[in-house]
Amino acid sequence: MNDAIRAAELRVVGDDGEQFGIISKDEALKIAEGKGLDLVLMSPNAKPPVAKIMDYGKHKYELEKKKKEARKNQKKIEVKEVKFSCKIAENDINFKVKHAREFLEKGKHVKLRVFLKGREMAHPEWGIEVLKRVWPMIEDIGVLEKDAHQEGRYINMYVTPQKK
Repeated sequence: MNDAIRAAELRVVGDDGEQFGIISKDEALKIAEGKGLDLVLMSPNAKPPVAKIMDYGKHKYELEKKKKEARKNQKKIEVKEVKFSCKIAENDINFKVKHAREFLEKGKHVKLRVFLKGREMAHPEWGIEVLKRVWPMIEDIGVLEKDAHQEGRYINMYVTPQKK
């Protein structure tokens, strides 16, 4: 911007779209100062570099405004976690699956986890087996995003709600 521009010659565009052509940096700065605006380098890699005469503060403000608007329209995904163990009873599985189903019905993503304690680390297939028993109970309302896989001491499975 302004004096920080190193190129000797620039292709200059005015604030109203007016083309000044290829002129020296000093000349472009004089034109910008005459209008009370800034000289901003738009594409530094072009031959010759392209600069635009504009109100930099206003430009920066409008970019920030666009970012805020984009963030406002963004949908935040909530991930709920349901934990199991390798030696879980059938009625406990049913109870936890009921919670997972509620989360999926509300449109939330669900992470099903089995924690491997002590010697269970030597048999991660036990955790995978628990998740394989859980999946048929929620497959009618969920989509399997990631199949059962091990991450450290956990066996994880990601399920997302079905699109309506």
